[in-house]
Amino acid sequence: MNRYPLWKYLVMIAAVLIGLFYTLPNVFPQVPAVQVSTNKTAVKLDASLLERVEKTLKGAGLAMTSSELDVANGVHVRFNKGDFEAQSKAKELLIKDLNAGNADGTGSYIIALTNESTTPHWMQSLNAKPMALGLDLRGGVHFLMQVDMKGALDRAADRNASDLRTLLREKKIQYNGLDKAGDTIALKFSDPAEREKASAAISVSNADLLIKEDGAAQDLRLVVTLKEDAKRKLADAAIEQNQKVLGNRINALGLTEPIIQKQGADRIVIQVPGASDPARLKDVIGRTGTLELRMVEADHTKNSATLAAAQNGNVPFGTELMNDRDGGQILVKKQYVITGERINGAEPAFDGQNNQPIVRVSTDSQGARILRDVTGQNVGNRMAIVLIEKGKPEVITAPTIQSELGSNFQISGRMSTRETSDIALLIRSGSIAAPMEIIEERTVGPSLGAENIDRGFNSVTWGFVALAAFICVYYALMGLISTLALSVNLLLLIAILSMLQATLTLPGIAAIALTLGMAIDANVLINERIREELRHGAKPQEAISTGFELAWATILDSNITTLIAGLALLMFGSGPVKGFAVVHCLGILTSMFSAVFFSRGIVNLVYGTKKKLEKISIGTIWRGGVTPVAAEGADDAAAVVAGAVGTTKDAK
Repeated sequence: MNRYPLWKYLVMIAAVLIGLFYTLPNVFPQVPAVQVSTNKTAVKLDASLLERVEKTLKGAGLAMTSSELDVANGVHVRFNKGDFEAQSKAKELLIKDLNAGNADGTGSYIIALTNESTTPHWMQSLNAKPMALGLDLRGGVHFLMQVDMKGALDRAADRNASDLRTLLREKKIQYNGLDKAGDTIALKFSDPAEREKASAAISVSNADLLIKEDGAAQDLRLVVTLKEDAKRKLADAAIEQNQKVLGNRINALGLTEPIIQKQGADRIVIQVPGASDPARLKDVIGRTGTLELRMVEADHTKNSATLAAAQNGNVPFGTELMNDRDGGQILVKKQYVITGERINGAEPAFDGQNNQPIVRVSTDSQGARILRDVTGQNVGNRMAIVLIEKGKPEVITAPTIQSELGSNFQISGRMSTRETSDIALLIRSGSIAAPMEIIEERTVGPSLGAENIDRGFNSVTWGFVALAAFICVYYALMGLISTLALSVNLLLLIAILSMLQATLTLPGIAAIALTLGMAIDANVLINERIREELRHGAKPQEAISTGFELAWATILDSNITTLIAGLALLMFGSGPVKGFAVVHCLGILTSMFSAVFFSRGIVNLVYGTKKKLEKISIGTIWRGGVTPVAAEGADDAAAVVAGAVGTTKDAK
């Protein structure tokens, strides 16, 4: 007899219950919502904020379905399904009330538009959450960023050149000069002994540098570049840093669930589902600003002759001629005092004396120490605040140092409120490691996303119905068991995707539809193998056992080859291809479980308890494609085979 031990049935029951539990959150609809949060530690998210939000929205007559306080993530206000007009109006009202009427939404609070599930909290506490919808299903903005790796190497060479000057000065090694071309640094010497000392000192100080001796006689040189391994590490670190910075900028705009992924060796894909202001998002993402504090070498009041010579083309070594916001020019040192990496925070504010927009900046302890040392020695001189965007430096302001600076200072100049907000955001989100530019941009509207959802789910639903109808008609009760196994396969696949918090896209829906076809194919192999055993005279119980065992090898081989193809797509594909591959590979694993383990458990439950099984409901068995014969017991099957053989002999 075909029977499962108790533990196997317990595994089946547990799998179905877990699948139901983690699939259920996807049934609850998502509704438009507004989230009120903050990125300032001084601002508290408490019950008073919830009351203020509720009062503002009720006063405007907006119908809310629910409002609640999450101490970690802020206040959440939900509206009726599809009521995007109320959601948009609520954001405008909360901006005016909570952020003192700043039209760009800057201030103490971040007001974000989002979609939230109505899944009960007790389910969410057990990590039972719905799958996130991708850009093509929800609508939003897609950007493809090209990272300039040459720029990253050039910046690394600038840092290394500065470090080498400091090292040689500390070691008291005499050299004639330092030239930098791209990512290559050349140190000039006149004494071979000094060159040897320099080579040894550099090797000890930085193991990532490749040192080559060049030149002869009076033209002795050390050519210093990064090793290939170091270049690869630098490229990976630059991509990772840029991803982090982009994430910080998007979060600071109050947008939720951004997808920021590396694509290839030097590209970054950004997808922001539900973005309501693509122009604003593009402006902030596209800005690659970094902040540097540099000392002013010459202006119209100090070293004016040097400034005039620089304006005529004779720029002194180690300096750079820049434009300031007053329309004039100043000569600024290339060597920076500190960069944005040393800055902890930056907030837009207003100067109490002049009521002008400013940016208040705070630095870390090392940045504060450097500022104290430099500004203490340069009281009365000017220090330029330089913003570098897309490789073009601009002096925001160049104030005179009145006294020694510490860990807090302010940036002022000819800036609008919107400009101070953007500059503060760029500084606060950190410095990018390499310049970037947008090379591809797509926008998907929410209406198109809703249409894609309907069509995608309809395709899966009708595909499932068509498969179930065919398999039930063709294989009778065994077909019904196959359909049940197919349902479990779909249940487990969606449950696993929900547990992994995967993002569902159109390619993912296509992979689900493909998985259904592959899963039913395994059941077809099993059923046909059982039929084959019956045709050869096997008893029903024996046919079931042999059919599952012999079909397993074929199912395993076919699924492994398909899994290899899926893994290749996952490893070498990108974007939508990877999304398809993930669902595809998971679907193969769930289909093997449902088609073999689960379906056999049901078959054993239906037929395995019968000591003398005379018939299997597996449709009609065809012999040679001519004579239909019912799947009766062993005696009938043997007679069928004998009769068929005899008929064949007579025909000969």
